[in-house]
Amino acid sequence: MVTVRAPATSANLGSGFDVFGVALSHPADIITVEKAPETTIDVTGAGSEYIPEDPDKNTVGAVAEELDAPAHIQIDKGVRPASGLGSSAASAAGAAVALNELYDRGHSREELVPIAAEGEAVVSGEAHDDNVAPAIMGGFTIATDSGVTKVDAEIPLVACLPEIVVSTRDARRVVPEGTSVTHMVETVGNAATLTTGMHRDDPELVGEGMYDSVVTPARAKLIDGYDEVREAAFEAGATGVTISGAGPTVIAACTAPAQRDVGLAMIDAFESHGANARVYQTKIGHGARIF
Repeated sequence: MVTVRAPATSANLGSGFDVFGVALSHPADIITVEKAPETTIDVTGAGSEYIPEDPDKNTVGAVAEELDAPAHIQIDKGVRPASGLGSSAASAAGAAVALNELYDRGHSREELVPIAAEGEAVVSGEAHDDNVAPAIMGGFTIATDSGVTKVDAEIPLVACLPEIVVSTRDARRVVPEGTSVTHMVETVGNAATLTTGMHRDDPELVGEGMYDSVVTPARAKLIDGYDEVREAAFEAGATGVTISGAGPTVIAACTAPAQRDVGLAMIDAFESHGANARVYQTKIGHGARIF
């Protein structure tokens, strides 16, 4: 039997659409696997009633098939589904690490990323590495067709999750199919600034680099009150604010002393629009860990 803690993640970070991701110190899923003749799944925890236990419809079932590693898999959800915090990626990443250990498959962490991404495809319809890469490897990750680059960083973050549901499929439908050269140049510059900020552990640079004028404005329309929440976070001391993954979580970079004020301001702004919300005062953390 192997048990793994797999972290929540935040993908895109504004300027790094489908490329950037960070592991969060909390919340997290706990995945326990035990060898079995065929794969079975039990799910408990946050939003478990909405998660299928059929291996053909669950991310971890696809991972077990990719690794040829049938098992009884217990998932204790700490990351709510449809939150924009990589819920399906956490389960897929945790299962990949756990089953690789259980069956001694010998894959490196980087080699497990595309395997876990196949699990993600069960939910999102496409295999993307931007959430599973940090969930497995930790830190700030840059996932491209040529592989994953990891930067260890310790940027304080505030993730505010409202009681709103935005599906990944809906969020992908509103992404513009093209953009102007002006916006492309701006986005490249912001992505480079954010990456430099991660290397320097500089919340100001990271926040500046989170600005995105292409994807985020389109997705913001799916989150009632987003503009007011963003403005409130900045007024409370955030250095950068954007949508986490597909949303509805809004994530802010800041200094550690500002975390509490930023979190309270974001909650108040959501509540002014009739949505209850909860806040995670978190930071960039480790990838999946075997207990």
